Amino acid sequence: MNRAAQHPAKAFAVALAAVATLSLMDAVMKGLVIALGIFMVQVWRSLASLILSTAIYLPLRQPWPRRATLWLHIGRGLLVTLMAFLFFWGIARVPLAQGIALTFIAPLLALLLAAALLHEEIGSRSIAGSVIAFVGVLVIVVGQATGRLGAGVLAGSAAILGSALCYAANIVMMRHQALAAKPLEINFFQSLTVAAIWLVAAVMIGPPSWPGAHWTWIAVAAFLSTAGSLLFAWAYARAQASYLAVTEYSAFIWASILGWLVFHEPLSFDTLAGAALIVGGCFLASGGRAAPPPEIEVAA
Repeated sequence: MNRAAQHPAKAFAVALAAVATLSLMDAVMKGLVIALGIFMVQVWRSLASLILSTAIYLPLRQPWPRRATLWLHIGRGLLVTLMAFLFFWGIARVPLAQGIALTFIAPLLALLLAAALLHEEIGSRSIAGSVIAFVGVLVIVVGQATGRLGAGVLAGSAAILGSALCYAANIVMMRHQALAAKPLEINFFQSLTVAAIWLVAAVMIGPPSWPGAHWTWIAVAAFLSTAGSLLFAWAYARAQASYLAVTEYSAFIWASILGWLVFHEPLSFDTLAGAALIVGGCFLASGGRAAPPPEIEVAA
């Protein structure tokens, strides 16, 4: 029997756990970036993720990927590095719930990119959904502009939208990569690529100082990101993507709770209204099937 049809309810629960795990990682990263700055956090976190993924992958003694697959890993690693940098820089300046809501625009951006790059046809439902979701983004951004959320909020929102655009391109690349490699291989080579990029940056900019007591939280962020990735891999091997996609919208709930508990961030009506419009637009564009919003790739 096909594994995808065996345990859909259990897979749904595991996918929810994956979203919760990655939402905790986002909160940890927000605190680290506020405390240490994006450069230091990303350098040390990339090394921690590489150590963890190496410990999981290398003992399996898998064959070296083909050259075309290796270049695909490297290319996606470059994209993921930029995507993660923009996202984590942004959520350090934007309330967590608002940041997550803005990332929900990524599936519709992916649809537009697929039309531009793969010449896929865009139907009237997709156009209408895109317009509704764009209005949702405007509601959130206008609410930020008129509210008193502190300096850098609009810049942070722009960075998160840039990250969502990167993720949209990432969706297109993932379709090819998933056919060429298994999750543990993807996770390892992505970790290797991202760590190499940040080490080169450290050589050019100057090595970051030791994070001191924050090192424990950097290790926690690396563990949570890897755990979330593996939970998703388990769930999507046992249930269809269209069935599990809706679980990722639960990230907004976790972001709202964690933002309030950890960072004392209020949840505004603008954020709720904008998130509802974005999710509704994605639902309409996908023809009544929930389109998955992004979680920032875990090895970044």
